[in-house]
Amino acid sequence: MRLLLYNIRYGVGDGASMHMPLPGAGYILGNQNVLPDISKFIKSTDPDIVGLIEVDTGSIRSRKINQAEMIATELGMNSSYEIKYGARSINQLLPIIRKQGNAFLAAQRIHGETFHYFDTGIKRLIIELEMDAFSVFLVHLSLKYRHRHLQLRKLYDLIEVTKKPVIVAGDFNTFWGENEIYLFMRAAGLRSANTKSLPSYPSRSPRKELDFVLYQDGITVTNFEIPQVRYSDHLPLICDFEVR
Repeated sequence: MRLLLYNIRYGVGDGASMHMPLPGAGYILGNQNVLPDISKFIKSTDPDIVGLIEVDTGSIRSRKINQAEMIATELGMNSSYEIKYGARSINQLLPIIRKQGNAFLAAQRIHGETFHYFDTGIKRLIIELEMDAFSVFLVHLSLKYRHRHLQLRKLYDLIEVTKKPVIVAGDFNTFWGENEIYLFMRAAGLRSANTKSLPSYPSRSPRKELDFVLYQDGITVTNFEIPQVRYSDHLPLICDFEVR
């Protein structure tokens, strides 16, 4: 099977267009030319499962287009998405921000999906996708070091009670790379598909390993790559694997 993980930055792109006419204006104005390129790229990789971080689910920035549903339609996949803030978060009331989420797209029929939430941090969503022989967790961890480690504790508890082999994928915001999550990985019996610790951020000149695909025993990774495409500030991760 093939898993593609991609932080698409709400489809606003990367480079000078993000800062016209003012710095950061792209986060509000959007860029309608980027999403078709993202969709075309994802389709070209022929994935079975797609984990999307930073998806606009229909704000004025995306011209009311749900990016998860649009890409899923282009790929002939099912979609599962949710806003990444807790139900009581003030972010649920703010224009544009209240439409920011994460999503799973799956070629197979989605066997079961569950939305969990961290107890700390601004970005709290955990999507659990249950397939026939394994489960995948999709996360976007906090920018704050202390919050990240409290979130990892919650994530460990969820993994611990899962009966099937687990894959954990997402943007971990680990500015010190795998070293920062070493103890979490050992405790949960996880290893990284990115054995060479290749960086994925920023896409224009990658220096940091922020994005991860982690997996447990029972899963064998047969190929891993980071395509050098610049439709976002992150590079995508592609992981081919088999379930024993």
